[in-house]
Amino acid sequence: MQVFHNKSRVIITCNKRLSPYLQDEVTALGYTIERAFATGVELNITLTECIKLNLNLRCASQILYAIKSFKAVTPDDLYKEISAIEWEELIDFAGYFSVTSNVDNPNITTPLFANLKVKDAIVDRMKEKKGIRPNSGSDANKAVVHLYWKDADADVFIDTSGETLAKHGYRKIPGKAPMLEALAASVILASNWDRKSPFINPMCGSGTLAIEAALIATNRAPGLYRMNYGFMHILGYDEQAFFAERRILKDQVIKNADLKIIASDLSEDAVEVTRRNAKTAGVDTLIEFEVCDFELTPVPEDGKGVVVFNPEYGERLGVHSKLELTYKRMGDYMKTKCKGYSGYIFTGNPDLAKKIGLKASKKIEFYNGKLDCRLLEYELYDGSRRAPLIEA
Repeated sequence: MQVFHNKSRVIITCNKRLSPYLQDEVTALGYTIERAFATGVELNITLTECIKLNLNLRCASQILYAIKSFKAVTPDDLYKEISAIEWEELIDFAGYFSVTSNVDNPNITTPLFANLKVKDAIVDRMKEKKGIRPNSGSDANKAVVHLYWKDADADVFIDTSGETLAKHGYRKIPGKAPMLEALAASVILASNWDRKSPFINPMCGSGTLAIEAALIATNRAPGLYRMNYGFMHILGYDEQAFFAERRILKDQVIKNADLKIIASDLSEDAVEVTRRNAKTAGVDTLIEFEVCDFELTPVPEDGKGVVVFNPEYGERLGVHSKLELTYKRMGDYMKTKCKGYSGYIFTGNPDLAKKIGLKASKKIEFYNGKLDCRLLEYELYDGSRRAPLIEA
């Protein structure tokens, strides 16, 4: 099975509501999208072409290369169909693999049972053909097989990513309630930021928004921070293809970028975490770090820019007076200190959003985990325009 050279259906998954930004990324890389849906896109490409996608995509989760589609009603049907695949041509018999799945079948009470049937079918086939069985487990750091099984329709994929692409590899210290890197990148791509003007991130937390902004502006791809992917553990892998793509990533980095990115937080610990994560990403010299109340975050007056807040949502504690005051102060800060900028507040609490006191020009839908969120956009007019309207 020459999977590295044969075209097949490829599904690139992403978290819900990130698909529009993933589509833009895939198209910009020169790929043709066959189908787009709420949690991803479908292409028709080779496994070798998946290497470039794995290294470049900021908004994706997994890149799945299809190897078989079939009908299966029962677990025994599943075992039979999986056993017929030439796994000895795909996985090293002395190697290691894991199985993941997305299952909605009335004959399966838990996806773990489906995973076990897939694992048994692969191991039994390999033992029959090679006389030795590969090791298997839950770690996704080697070869990964993915099963999609809904009712009687089943698809088996090679997960070319392995561990999720949604984490970009530089955040060694997560901090408190961090925003996932893929979500942070999508938030920035959804904003009006031109990648040149100032990017202000008060309440920076662990710094994911500020760091992703620096990475995007300097064209640093996620593949620069990772050296292990699922495709590396499939038979036929040529490491030269990986290193060739990685050289392209290094060559396309914009060096000596003239950027003004400011990350501030009241917590010294949070700012130190941001600084250390930024250093791991190689962008610490591009970010100004400030320990201060967000109202004291400096805003350059020369030209327009964006200011992005990701405050607490209060979803666990409910709305209380302290957070209400914080949201009102954010609105006041943007109105008085950020004239001429585009302002953004990412929140999962619509009641608190009403306390901002500004009328949002856009409400862009996102999820943070399972929490329904909005990226609220505010046009912060300068003195030549009317002041922002107060929301009723």
